[in-house]
Parts: sequence; C-alpha cells; structure tokens
Amino acid sequence: MRRTLNTHRAGGFITSRGYQQSKARGLSSRRRRDVALVERIRELHAENYGVYGVRKMWHALRRQRIDIGREQTARLMRLASVAGKPKGKSPITTRKPKGPDNRPDLVNRDLTVHKPNQLWVADITYVQTRKGFVRTAFVTDVFSRRIIGWTLSNSMRTETLPLQALNQAIACAEETTGLIHHSDHGSQYVSIAYNERLAEHKTAASTGTVGDSYDNALAENVNGTYKNELIHNRTWDDVVDVEIATFDWITWWNETRLHQGLGYRTPAEVESEFCKTNPGQEIIEIKANA
Repeated sequence: MRRTLNTHRAGGFITSRGYQQSKARGLSSRRRRDVALVERIRELHAENYGVYGVRKMWHALRRQRIDIGREQTARLMRLASVAGKPKGKSPITTRKPKGPDNRPDLVNRDLTVHKPNQLWVADITYVQTRKGFVRTAFVTDVFSRRIIGWTLSNSMRTETLPLQALNQAIACAEETTGLIHHSDHGSQYVSIAYNERLAEHKTAASTGTVGDSYDNALAENVNGTYKNELIHNRTWDDVVDVEIATFDWITWWNETRLHQGLGYRTPAEVESEFCKTNPGQEIIEIKANA
C-alpha cells in the first residue's frame, strides 16, 4: 500500500497524507445528519406498528418539521433496514343469507360524503388463536375513516358480534337520522334484529351486488389493514389477548395513523378541522371502547 501511495504524489486523496487527513476529519455534516435521521426513522417505524412505507414515512417526518425529500427518505429507510408492509388477500368471513336480500344499493360505489355520520360501512373479519377462531366486526365512518364501532366474539351470531359494534357506533353518534349503513350480503346484516335496530334510529340499510368486493371496498380495506398491521405479526392466545391489542390498534388508527385517503392526516384531525369550519355541527369525541 505504501509503495502504491508513493507513486501517486500528484495530490488529492490517494496519498498517504490525504488518507490520514480524511481519517482525522471524522464524519461529514451530511453523514452525521444521516445517522440521526436513520435512528429517528427506526423509532417512527416501530411506533407505527412497523408498517409505514416511503410515502407515509416521508409525510410523518415532514409533520415533525424535518426538511427531507421523498427520495432521501427512501435511501435512509434502506440504511435503517425498514420497509412498508404489503397487504395480503382479504378472507371471506360472512355467510350468505338463506332468504332474499331486499336492501337497495344506496351507495353505488360513490363514497363522496361531506360530513360525519352521513355514510357508515360495516364488515366482519376473523382472527385465528390457539383456542380457535375469533371474529371482529367493525363499523367505519366514511368521512373521517374513524372506526366508530367494533367488537370481538367467539360467535358469528348477530346479537354477539355485528349488532354490538352497531350499538357502540349509534351510542357515539350525535345524530343518525338519514344516515346510510352499507354492508355486504352476510346473513348477520340481513337479520331482522340488525335491520330493526337500523330502522329504530332512522338509518337506511344499503348493500351492493352479490360477490362484488368493490361494492364494500372501504370496509374490506379496514379489515385487510387490521390483519396486515396487527394480526399477522404474532400468534394469539385467545379472544382477550386479541381484544386488548385491537383496542390499542384502533386508538392508534383513529388518533395517530396517517391515512393516504385523508391526505396523510389522521381521522381525529379531519374531524377537528370539520368542527372548526362548521362550528354549529359538533362531533362527539369517540374513543376505542373495549
């Protein structure tokens, strides 16, 4: 090495003196910033269930007033050895009703809403535990993407699963008159008990075409994200184990998680902005009740 360096004395880095000076200088200012940002990216990734990809990580860093570009975020995420988590296929969890489903399609795949409690979507998914399958039912407000009703049960019965989630959503809503409740053709949503509760609160029942996942895509997206971000990350013992973790995840979903469909804002921020611009229409703050 000394002989090689001695033959290149014209100047520049490849000299013994240049090499010694480069080692003495230490890390450059850019390298020191990269080291700090890599550590912050690892922390943010862990705080958000390890699911943020480049776009959400970039927006999360910018929200913390960190001046960083999207491509730089991608480069630093590679250095941090973190990445987003892709979604898998959504499971089939509902049973078709034996009788006819006379509910109309009041949505027609148009999810355009202008205020909270205008359109809700509902669906059921399942979780495998060491003690058998657990079912989870969600009710989501399309306006803010907030999960406003949820429940877990070992049973698929209407009274112990989706009806409990609906009751929670109704209890948290200030007004349900004229609201549209959209779901698939599962027997639980066609049941007399479920539709009587909707009618009691002057809520219109709606459903799409049979076997068409796009007609209830938002509700299925909530299910798929729940499975991807929480359920698939570990093995579950029983319904209590899943319920505690689901409570934490829903709180994060409603209060902290950045949603691409909301312009990388949280449901809580969307509702807060609505209240500021519509002072006469207050929203009851909804917490993820167990």
